[in-house]
Amino acid sequence: MGRLQSLLRSSLSTRAYVIGLGVLVAAAIGGAIVVAFLRSRERRGRRMAAMAAALLIGALYTAALSTGEPEQDAVERVHFLEYGMIAVLFYRVWRRTADPSTVVLPILCAFAVGTLDEWLQWFIPYRVGETHDVILNLTAIICGTLFGIALEPPPGFTWRLQRASMRRLGMVVAIVGLIFAGFVSSVHLGHRLTVDGIGVFMSRHTVDELEAAEHDRSERWLTSPPVGIRRLSREDQYLDEGVWHVRERNRRWDEGNITAAWRENLILERFFAPVLDRPTYVSLDGNRWPPEHRVDAEARADHSRAGFVSLAEPYPILDWNKTAYWFAVLTAAALAAAAGVMASRKT
Repeated sequence: MGRLQSLLRSSLSTRAYVIGLGVLVAAAIGGAIVVAFLRSRERRGRRMAAMAAALLIGALYTAALSTGEPEQDAVERVHFLEYGMIAVLFYRVWRRTADPSTVVLPILCAFAVGTLDEWLQWFIPYRVGETHDVILNLTAIICGTLFGIALEPPPGFTWRLQRASMRRLGMVVAIVGLIFAGFVSSVHLGHRLTVDGIGVFMSRHTVDELEAAEHDRSERWLTSPPVGIRRLSREDQYLDEGVWHVRERNRRWDEGNITAAWRENLILERFFAPVLDRPTYVSLDGNRWPPEHRVDAEARADHSRAGFVSLAEPYPILDWNKTAYWFAVLTAAALAAAAGVMASRKT
């Protein structure tokens, strides 16, 4: 999808690109509504209610998440359709169970797909994967499940879970929970680093790890600087964090907060010197301040001010104990799987 979108962007004007995606989304939704309506010969009231709920939630989702940037909003609506379709396909798998798992299992399985997708995006350049996006995908998944019910309702339904459904639900909850926990561990768990003379900042690395990475990149980027990075390659998370601080430094300077910009620059000089001195995809000339700029910033910064906390990270990094985290996760997953098995035996 990323390559296709890049091709369309390079081939069309921005206006034509946005209009084209808008027409695609409208045609897909309109065609799906027509098909669902034509197939609704029985239980039409309930089916139309499910479809109306899906459309209402989708409309609220679109309005609430509109950024005002037509290009970005158009892409988000395509993603909404993608996850809605994934949910419909999973619903067709579980439709005949005819108990609450008919609805819950498609949502859980599609949620796992969304989590794995965001996890992959975290590993590749030019993309961002975070929990916020996973939760947003869940809205599209719920809409898709509702639409699947409107398109082809289950042959029957009972609120009592069947024995096989109990075991299945317990196992799926455990697996999906482990997938989501792994994603959170990779993306959001890190360290709160306090450095004398600089302040506090969050990182996925320890001080020793940052220093080792700095030494490694200083040597490696002499001959292989991170420019012209392929879309489908492994993202350098060290470079990624360095770019966070470059952007935050520049943002703080532009808004006139000289002290914060100075502290961000100290973080860069202390831990991310290769990002300042080597060519990168962000800047072929590096990102180090010219000497006169640095002298000016140092002179104007408030050096007596304590308690600086960097806000460079674009999404939350949590200073949680990983051992305790995974102990809790594995315990919860085991309990969910065991609960499903035990409940099925009692039925």
